[in-house]
Formats: sequence, structure tokens, C-alpha cells
Amino acid sequence: MKSVIRLAIVDPNDVTRHALKTLLLGIDTVWLEAECSRYDVFNDVLLQTQPDIALVALDSDQNRGIELIGSIHQNHPACQILAISSHQEGSLILQAVRNGAKEFLTSPLKLEEFLGALERIRQVVNKNAGEGGPTRASQIISVAGVSGGIGCTSLAINLGCSFAQKPGCSVAVIDLDLALGDADVWLDIIPDYTIQDVADNINRLDYALLKRSLTKHDCGAFLLPRPVEMEDHPPIGPDELRRVISLLKATFTHLVIDLSKTFTPLDQAAMELSDVILIVTQLDLPSLRNAVRLMQYFKRKQGLYDKVKVVVNRMGLDENTISLNKALETLGREIFATIPNDYATMVEARNNGVPLITQAPKARVTKSILQLVQSLDGPAEVEEKTEDKKAPRKGGLFSFLGSGGR
Repeated sequence: MKSVIRLAIVDPNDVTRHALKTLLLGIDTVWLEAECSRYDVFNDVLLQTQPDIALVALDSDQNRGIELIGSIHQNHPACQILAISSHQEGSLILQAVRNGAKEFLTSPLKLEEFLGALERIRQVVNKNAGEGGPTRASQIISVAGVSGGIGCTSLAINLGCSFAQKPGCSVAVIDLDLALGDADVWLDIIPDYTIQDVADNINRLDYALLKRSLTKHDCGAFLLPRPVEMEDHPPIGPDELRRVISLLKATFTHLVIDLSKTFTPLDQAAMELSDVILIVTQLDLPSLRNAVRLMQYFKRKQGLYDKVKVVVNRMGLDENTISLNKALETLGREIFATIPNDYATMVEARNNGVPLITQAPKARVTKSILQLVQSLDGPAEVEEKTEDKKAPRKGGLFSFLGSGGR
């Protein structure tokens, strides 16, 4: 399924071309592959970039623009053509359509008009690529631990690799622990590029550069790792991260983000963009205390609390751990998933740099992660109804912390 449409524009007028570019950059499902200011070189641009759509602005020279549409139609038959003009004469529209334009749009371009044309062309592009049916919306999943060493990186990596095994899924994992992240170790990857390279080139980031910045694992998942060197300041800011995530969202069906343990502005930006925030905890007193604090924090942040799903990791680690029922009472939230303790299998997978789906496909821990993948990939409505049916009990281990834990 094609979740992003690659587009090139030609418009000799700098002002209107800039306005077009600004509008297109704000649409997640559109990748602006190239912009051109000359009709006479646009065919060469298309030959180099091979976009799905060519957007031809006609107002600078209607005759040359119409002639260019015919040339594109003849030389690049797979490229769909959009014509745009402030003039709406029937003869001009007829000429554009006869020469090969699939749509004729009014300048200045209205977002709703463009999105309608884009959807009609998307169906044609997907059909030509053998990808019939509706496109799949991307899902962003952030994974946060209530403390260090809780197992959120292992969960994030294995979630991503498990999603990548599903038909029709494409996955990118982002390591946002910029200081001490080790997602690359879990996949035995020595990356050529990191999130630092993306940040350094954010102003000229294009489709090819972004793809080169990702390292693909044999399982099919892509990784955007943390920087090689530790920096005094974050190499990437929240606004730049939002743009990177937006571009990745238009390319992949699933993004899995391994957050840091300090809930920085970068983590905050990632969670705001996420569809699901997995809070990973264990059934011990320090972990549950921190989990309650995090729940209070999320309640103060508009839109975050409803995204939270609690995952209990290393179930059965210690006979003296707090019971699941007491944890439910304490957190005031349903436990969305539990991952059994299997230290030996997990350490072997990490040391080998191989995901669980490959290292130990029949292990209980692997099956529990596959079940979590299935739950996350299911309809959100079912999950919400399930949580509504099970109201949390009052009281708890940390009732002295106030209503934030309920």
C-alpha cells in the first residue's frame, strides 16, 4: 500500500511556486520530491526523480504549459498530471485535459480541492502499483519506562520487528535516548547515519536523504539510531523532530519510538504526535510509585492521558512482587498487557543482536509480544470499550499521593 505520494512542481513564478510549496509541505501524505522554475528542464527533472504526480502551473505561459503537459504525458506515462491556473476558461481546461492532465485546479490552490484531487489520483497510483484498496493510516507508538533498566528498549525493538513481519506493514524504530540509547546494539547494527545526520540536514531533507539515514535490519524494520557522540546540547529540537516524524509517518505504517527516561521536550513532542503511549513498569514498589507519578503528569498534559496503556514487564520475576490486582488498584488503570520474565532468552537475543521473533519464536515472551502487537493493531474502539467496562477500584498503595493515582 502506498502511504505517501511523491510530487514535483513546475512554476516559473517565484511567489506562486513558494505558496504551492508551503501548502504541500504541510500535508503528511505528500512528499515534495522536486520544484522547478523552468518549463524547458522539467522533463529532465521528472526523469531524475520519477515522482507519482507532476503539478504544472500554467499562468506564466499558458501555451508552453499546455505543451509541457503533452510532453509529460508522452514521455512519462506513469506520472499523473495536475494542471493549476487562475484562469478557468473552458477552452484552457479542455486543452489541458486533452493533452493529458488528470485534474485541473484553481489558483490559489485550496487545500480541500487539492486533497480531493489527490485522493482520486492516489487510487489510480495504487491501482497501477497493484496496491488496490484504501491506504492505511500510520500508527505512532511511544514506549516509555518508569525507570532505567525496566525493559522498554527491548520491548520497543521487538515490537518494531514483530510489526515488520505482518503483511502490508512497514516499520521504523526511532531511538530518542540521545545520550545512552542502545537500540542499535539490540539489532547488531553499526549505522552509517544517525538522527544527528537528519538534524544537520533538516533544511534540505528530501526523500532520498531520509531513506539513507535509516538502517534496515534483516527482519524488515528500519532504525533511526541515536548520535554516535554525546553532545552538550540535543542535536535536534522538538520542531525538527515533529517534521521528521511527519515525514516518516507518510512513509511507514508504524513508527515505534523508544523514549528517554527524562521526559525531555523531545519526548514530549513525540508523545504529542503518538497514537499510543506504552508505559512499561514492573510489579515492585519503586516502579509502581513512578508509574503513579507519571499518570499524574499525563493528566496535566492535554491529550496524553487517554493515549496511555500500561504494560507490565518481567511478570513472575520475584515471588515477593506486588500482585497484579494491587497494581491495578494502585494505578487506577487497566493493565493493557503483561510480558513474562524470561531473562535468559532476552539476554541471548540482545547479545546476538537478533530479535525474539527470529531468536526464539516459540518462547512465551515472544508470543506475549506478538499478542501485544495484535492488540495494538486492532480497532481502538474495542480497547476503549474494554477499559470502560472495568472501572478501577479506589484506594491503593500510594493513596497519599492524591487523586492522580486514581
